[in-house]
Amino acid sequence: MALRARPINDASPEVTSWPWHTAKTASVSISLMSTAHRRFDAEAYLTDGFGVRRSIESKGTGWQCFGNVAEIRMPSRIKMVLVSSTEGTPYLNTSQVFDIRPRARKWLAMGKITEADDRLVKQNQILVMRSATVGRSIVTYSAHERSVISDHFLRVTPRDPKMNGWIYAYLKSPQCSAMLKGSQYASIIRHIEPKHLQRIPFVDPSDDVVAYFDRKLSKIIACRNKSAALRDEAESLLSKAVGSLRSVDKEIGFSVPVGSLKFNRRRFEASYHSPEVSKIIASFEKYDRLGAVVEKIWWPNRFKRYYGEGGTPYMSADDVFTTNPYDLKSVLVENKKDKEDFQGMPGTIVMARSGQTYGLNGSAALVTSFHAGYFLSDDLLRIIPKSDNARAGYILTALTHPILGRPLLIREAYGMSIPHLDPGDVANFPLVRLGSELENKIADLAEASALEHANAQIIELEVAEEAGQIVSSFLVHDDSTVEDAIDEALANDRLVQIHKDDSSVIRGTALDDRMKMWEA
Repeated sequence: MALRARPINDASPEVTSWPWHTAKTASVSISLMSTAHRRFDAEAYLTDGFGVRRSIESKGTGWQCFGNVAEIRMPSRIKMVLVSSTEGTPYLNTSQVFDIRPRARKWLAMGKITEADDRLVKQNQILVMRSATVGRSIVTYSAHERSVISDHFLRVTPRDPKMNGWIYAYLKSPQCSAMLKGSQYASIIRHIEPKHLQRIPFVDPSDDVVAYFDRKLSKIIACRNKSAALRDEAESLLSKAVGSLRSVDKEIGFSVPVGSLKFNRRRFEASYHSPEVSKIIASFEKYDRLGAVVEKIWWPNRFKRYYGEGGTPYMSADDVFTTNPYDLKSVLVENKKDKEDFQGMPGTIVMARSGQTYGLNGSAALVTSFHAGYFLSDDLLRIIPKSDNARAGYILTALTHPILGRPLLIREAYGMSIPHLDPGDVANFPLVRLGSELENKIADLAEASALEHANAQIIELEVAEEAGQIVSSFLVHDDSTVEDAIDEALANDRLVQIHKDDSSVIRGTALDDRMKMWEA
């Protein structure tokens, strides 16, 4: 006889009087609520960021309002009239701006956009997210040029161009990030507006610090530009060797003979039999299946993640393919037996094995020293090249080429809601062979591109940490300028000596090992 589900008696004693629960509360002076906050939002007064803000504002000197040193603009919402890629201007939304390879999926009619010229970003422009992940910032480089950028970014323009480096570093510091989060409003999707950033206290640096961070920011942009140029050159060599094929934005439909269907596929995925994909393979004079030219294609076992302080730094698949990943977590893996399988091994390739076919799925990257020490997600396939066959750089270029590579890979994805790739699918990828001389030349370019990108990522992390150290030094002093705080920190060996040449560094001792690895 079937039994109906019945409620289970709760063993906890019944509460019949107040309090039903213990509320977490704190008291603040009512005068604090007269400082032009938009709403009486209790959370805004109880965050760590508000405490940092009050600490800075309590200083007599050494700071000013952010709006005094930079102009902050918020573009109006974009009216999107979608057109073809040949007629329109590429558009990058918030997630695409942070991709390691910004790639447009929409093209807009510029004649229908208000303030169109103002929406086309140039290099060395600071963008700050004003909604969702409030305060997350990025500096633009060549890959962002000539693209319309989402109106969800505030545009930050220094009033003195020499301050660009320190402004960017300050925005990335933990203290400024906390202050911006403390200024956000709304319940579901958090927002800030230009006036919130304008009123944030800005710590004044010394001239040496301004010059140092200006050089540091220039280095970040130079590395990213060089990385993009080297990657484009590698892909251009592959295109010239194979022959010209045009990229197809959208296929209306097609038909294929029943006899051409391969019944070893688990599903009848139409994209696998696309005529455009068949044309790409037909253009290859010679190719090998990827599984035959690499040592191994695999993924580690799934595991339940426990995040916490003191753990191993962790990167998800999204973090790996993001420029300056934001708010990285630490995962507790002390007793995990196979934790070595999750460590990034320089010289190998990692690939996102799930996600949308127009986005993250199938994205691949070369593991470098930047990934060393991170615990990489099980959602990443690992590809280990053979030392006596195709090099990692060449394989990476063949897999990620937007016309000759990615369509061949992503056609293997299966699933409706969240498509997936299996190791066997990736092993089936047709790797075009061009001869060792040309393949090595392409590999040299691709591997150099990956190293330049790694350099930029490492400098980004250092900039945030160094700016945080300077702000911390300022906060622990009473009525002193930032320059005095830095001098005091130097005396206590918290920062190394500032030099006038381009090799100067201001960093904590915790960064020494990472810096040596980068320089090597």
